[in-house]
Amino acid sequence: MLYTFLGPAGTFTEAALLKVPGAREADRVPSVGVPEALDLVRSGGADAAMVPIENSVEGGVTATLDAISTGPELRIVREELVPITFVLVARPGTRLEDVRRVFTHGHAWAQCRRWARANIPAAEYEPASSTAAGALALLDGSGGRGDAAICGPIVADEHGDLDVLAAGIGDNPGAVTRFILVSRPGSLPPRTGADKTTVAVPLPEDHPGALMEILEQFASRGINLSRIESRPTGEYLGHYFFSIDAEGHAHDARVADALAGLHRLSPQTRFLGSYPRADGVEPTVPAHHSDAAFDDGAAWVRSILRG
Repeated sequence: MLYTFLGPAGTFTEAALLKVPGAREADRVPSVGVPEALDLVRSGGADAAMVPIENSVEGGVTATLDAISTGPELRIVREELVPITFVLVARPGTRLEDVRRVFTHGHAWAQCRRWARANIPAAEYEPASSTAAGALALLDGSGGRGDAAICGPIVADEHGDLDVLAAGIGDNPGAVTRFILVSRPGSLPPRTGADKTTVAVPLPEDHPGALMEILEQFASRGINLSRIESRPTGEYLGHYFFSIDAEGHAHDARVADALAGLHRLSPQTRFLGSYPRADGVEPTVPAHHSDAAFDDGAAWVRSILRG
């Protein structure tokens, strides 16, 4: 296996990838961004890519939601959860009161804003493609006038030429980021009973109740949604698709029936995968939404048609 991930080395994304069985022994190639990582998989340059998709503080990672929902189809085959902690690092000799410009990823900055306001109020945020990239920019000079960077502790541990000015600077100590492992379409991971299905559903026509019609495909079959976000398609103002995580697997009768309903409603619906939940939580399924209930109902209809 050849894996790619949102690089450089030392990112939280690489930490998520290393939780995949066999990944430590496999070849790993960092990518400069999420679209680049996914395109490497599409082109056959990598077998799978690990990318962030959701944060408990900031919500969905838009770069991933957009890149996976357009272009040649991909499949999510696994997810991982990684607790997120941050440190502020700088070149030796830099004092906290000297910091005027901080490099980091946008989600990291959002999770440390309150700390930054209280401790480095004069500092401005400078975006980086990842937390590790922001820290390494201080070392290779590509950071220009950058004074410091917000990154994970692993980066500071691996680079002794960076001083830690402050540790545990996240505003929410319980922050977690969800990462997904993405590959080219193929056989679905087997159903475990604690699964998740992800779809991207374009709104075929904007009219009153259009979103309700989409949600009804899940609600009427007893399927709980763990995430729903709207994203612009980029075609024109007001045209959106909905990125949805639903509890269950495509092999579950209720989920398969919902997918068929979504396709009837919006034929451009994109199935992004059914895969095991990282937390292992099994959904509570009412008896009338069980596979047995769907089978009994189908058998009853067949008996009617047979006369």
